[in-house]
Amino acid sequence: MSDKKTATIAVRSGIETDQQFRAVVPPIYLTSTYGFPELGTLPQYDYSRSGNPTRNLLAETLAKLEGGAGGVVTSCGTAAINLLATAQLGPDDLVVAPHDCYGGTYRLFNTRAGKGDFKVLFVDQGNSQALAEALAKKPTLVWVETPSNPLLRVIDVEQLCRQAHDAGALVAVDNTFLSPALQQPIALGADFVVHSTTKYINGHSDVVGGVLIAKDSEHAETLSWWANCIGATGAPFDAYLTLRGVRTLMARMRVHEENAARLLAYLQTQPLVGKIYHPSLADHPGHAIAVRQQKGFGSMLSFELAGSRQQLEVFVASLNDFSLAESLGGTESLIAHPASMTHRAMSDEAQLAAGILPSLLRLSVGLEDADDLIADLAQAFAKAAEASE
Repeated sequence: MSDKKTATIAVRSGIETDQQFRAVVPPIYLTSTYGFPELGTLPQYDYSRSGNPTRNLLAETLAKLEGGAGGVVTSCGTAAINLLATAQLGPDDLVVAPHDCYGGTYRLFNTRAGKGDFKVLFVDQGNSQALAEALAKKPTLVWVETPSNPLLRVIDVEQLCRQAHDAGALVAVDNTFLSPALQQPIALGADFVVHSTTKYINGHSDVVGGVLIAKDSEHAETLSWWANCIGATGAPFDAYLTLRGVRTLMARMRVHEENAARLLAYLQTQPLVGKIYHPSLADHPGHAIAVRQQKGFGSMLSFELAGSRQQLEVFVASLNDFSLAESLGGTESLIAHPASMTHRAMSDEAQLAAGILPSLLRLSVGLEDADDLIADLAQAFAKAAEASE
C-alpha cells in the first residue's frame, strides 16, 4: 500500500511515465489490438478487451485510492456489479442485499435471481435481528450500500464485515456516494469496493463507467479473467477522461460538501420541507457511525416535500439551477424524483418497504455558487406555496 496521501495519488498517478516522449500527462492508447514481437511470444497486451494501458492505469489508480490489490474498470457501474455476481455467485449461492439499494442494483439482483443464477434476499441491514437472520442462512456475498441511495442510510461497515466474515460471507460495498475521498471500505474490512465512476470519480457527467476493486490479489486476478471472458471492460477513451476527473476529485469534493452544508441549513428553515435525509444531521440514525467511518458527509441529500403532488410538480418545474435528471456527482446540481426515476424498477410495495415515498426528492449538489442555488430553491418554494392557494 502506498504511503502517499489520497490527493497525491489522485493527482500524480501516471504522471511522467511516458518513456518515448517524456510527456508529463500519460497518453491515451486507443488501439484495439497490439503486435506480437514474434511467433509464440505473448506480449503484455494483445487485445484491448483483455488489457489496455490507459484503462489499466485508471484501475491501478483507483485501487491505490481504495487500498485494494487490484481492480477492473468496466463499461458502467452496473457492469461492475454484474461482474462481481458472475465471478463469485452460482445457482446455490445467496447474496444478502439492502432493501433500500439503488434501483438498478435491485433490478439486477432481482432479475438474475429470478432466472436461477443465484439467490437474493433483500433485508433492512440496519435492523440487527433481520441481518442476523439473513446471515444465519450462510450467504456467499453481502452487498452493502452506504450511504444508501436515496435515503442516505448509513451502515456500520466494520461491524457488518465482522459478522459477515464470521458467517463465511464476502462483503462488497458500493462506495459511489462518497468516493475514496471520503470513505475507504477496504480499510474497514470489506473484500470488494464498487463505484459507478460515472459519478464523483469522473465528476463531469460526460462518461459512463464503473470499477470493481478487490482487497486481495487472488480475487483481483479472478475478476480480471471474468471481465475479459464476458467482455465487461470499459473503453480506453472513457478511462482517459475518467482519469482526468480523478485528478481533481479531492478539490471537487471539498466544494461539493461546502455547498451541500449551506443548502442543508437553508432547507431546515423551509415550511414546505418535511423530513430531511443527510448523515450530518445529529438526529440521523447513522450520524455517529458516519462520523467514525467517513471523512466527510458528502453532497447527496434527500427530503420529503411537505405539500401536495401539485406543489411538488410546481417546485421541480420552477427550478433553474437544478436539472431534473438521474445520475449524480457532476459539477452541475441535479434534482431527482426517486420513485419515478432512479428507483422505478422497484415495485410500489418494494419502494414503500424501503421508505421511498412519492414525496421524496433527491439533490446532487454541484459546484455552482451556493448563494445562487439557495436563491433558486427559494423562488421555487415560493411558487410551490402559491400553488396551494
